[in-house]
Amino acid sequence: MSKLCFGALTVGPLQANMPPDEGAKVISRALELGVNFIDTAELYGTYGYIRKAIEISGCNPVIATKSYAYSRQGALNSIEKARKELDRDVIDIFLMHEQESRLTLKGHKDALSTYLENREKGILRAVGVSTHNVEVVEACADMPEIDVVHPIVNINGTGIGDGSIGDMLKAIKQCYDSGKGIYGMKPLGGGNLLSNYDECIEFVLGLPCLHSVAIGMQTVMEVEMNVRVFSGIKVPGGLLKEVRAKKRKLHIHEWCTGCGKCVARCAQSALSINDKIVTVDMDKCLLCGYCGTSCPQFCIKVI
Repeated sequence: MSKLCFGALTVGPLQANMPPDEGAKVISRALELGVNFIDTAELYGTYGYIRKAIEISGCNPVIATKSYAYSRQGALNSIEKARKELDRDVIDIFLMHEQESRLTLKGHKDALSTYLENREKGILRAVGVSTHNVEVVEACADMPEIDVVHPIVNINGTGIGDGSIGDMLKAIKQCYDSGKGIYGMKPLGGGNLLSNYDECIEFVLGLPCLHSVAIGMQTVMEVEMNVRVFSGIKVPGGLLKEVRAKKRKLHIHEWCTGCGKCVARCAQSALSINDKIVTVDMDKCLLCGYCGTSCPQFCIKVI
């Protein structure tokens, strides 16, 4: 797989909310430039974007997806949804999404068993876990049935739920030494570390235990810049300046009722309610947009 993985969250409904054709053009440009690995999830709503990008480019990338399913039927439904909407008989990598602890791993045992059965049938090629927590990465090192681990990794440790970046790197090495495939997420801390782009990318590229790094991209310019950097090619100053000028933020629309569902959903504790209005602490926010899925008023967007 390519060292650079296209993170498909950013083009979809939870973030840029691009029309599928527009988002597909961004993904297809990455494929044309040699990126052959795409990370997505059922939650992201981007299967159609990826399917269209494959049609445009004629490329056949490795695709990793994720599901929150915890039951056997839920897992089967998630597998079939991915196969149907991606138009693929076989899913390359299927992950249990955002596992928080050893306890949640146990709580998803029925789903994991289902994924393993489908791996044996050849419907899934690899099974794994995505997580923000050191404890889960440590647990996976001792689980031979887990093929792939997708942890949060960045120079500051932004978004790690239960430890430091040093703790996470130690756990990642344990998984690496036990033969897991490992690809990192959020090397730029969800965009919060973009001002230190060079330092952040140099850090993750210098980690021998990472086979690939997923970066969310919303424009062809971002794709071209990241492909150059990961290939060791000098980035034109104008391109770098233009990409860095794009700042993202979590926007709460004025019709927010302060119900608190998004606050409960945020694993980073970045949201709070003040005077019946939700506010965001951008020092903690990873700009994942997951909170928006819990909002009954559809008033949260990453813009």
